[in-house]
Amino acid sequence: MRTVSVLAYPGMSMFELGIVTEVFGLPRPELDVDWYRLTVCAEAHEVTVIGGARLHTDGGLDDLAAADTVIIPGVPDVRGSCSRALLEALRSAHGRGARLVSICSGAFALAEAGLLDGRRATTHWRYADRLAARFPSVSVDPDVLYVDEGDVLTSAGSAAGLDLCVHLIRTDHGAAVANAVARRLVVPPHREGGQAQFIESPVPAPEDDAVTATMAWAMANLTSPITVGSLAQRAHMSTRSYLRRFKDSSGTSPIRWLIAQRVQASLPLLEASDQSVAEIAAAVGFDSPVTFRHHFSRALHTSPSGYRRAFRG
Repeated sequence: MRTVSVLAYPGMSMFELGIVTEVFGLPRPELDVDWYRLTVCAEAHEVTVIGGARLHTDGGLDDLAAADTVIIPGVPDVRGSCSRALLEALRSAHGRGARLVSICSGAFALAEAGLLDGRRATTHWRYADRLAARFPSVSVDPDVLYVDEGDVLTSAGSAAGLDLCVHLIRTDHGAAVANAVARRLVVPPHREGGQAQFIESPVPAPEDDAVTATMAWAMANLTSPITVGSLAQRAHMSTRSYLRRFKDSSGTSPIRWLIAQRVQASLPLLEASDQSVAEIAAAVGFDSPVTFRHHFSRALHTSPSGYRRAFRG
């Protein structure tokens, strides 16, 4: 069983902590996988959170550092310093081989511990400039939902933590399990771009029924030749109007969105089937294996064969 620890601290928002407890703490018997064991930890046994509620936990910093995955959902003050004890716990966990994860301003704790030196990282867009100024050895990317550096992962603000948590499940258990959890959470299994997910979201605005309908049709017909013109015709719009409405509704272009869906659809096939890369490329609608490999590598920073080897390994 994989162990996960999450830090609770005075004055924190329960939203980020709630994301972690919902994703990793809730039993998932319907999935038939060895699920996580979550421990909420704090420097003191009791912390007061926003709204005046008091959170009591028996988990301390030793428990935080002992987990396989250590999650820091934020810091009390992005202008202040973390305690020496917390920084030592983070360094100890990293030195032991744990996976370190931050949500929102939690990146400041990882940076102060020296765990982001020479790495790419992100945080809430409001704090990106401050993170870069305080820790110049960190390559701060303010335009992504999360950054996966292998043993250290950082997410943007608040809800982007949910994207990262689902990504962790996908890394640990594969796309099928991550998709099942996402459905239960009533969120998209991933937003466009795989591990390099951009803030632009492919999720349509609910009131834009014409665009939503074409997206649903495209998802059900990924193997068909799909063009912007054919989607616009199906939506009874001009191509120019459709492009504008799609961008307003989803935050991205139809072609970028379609490529992302085809890459996503290939993951379960790479994980579970014995089909060749060429067969999978055709099965998800790419016109050639070369095109498939190109877009897959851009999205996931690995090849389809590399992804298959890593997952099965």
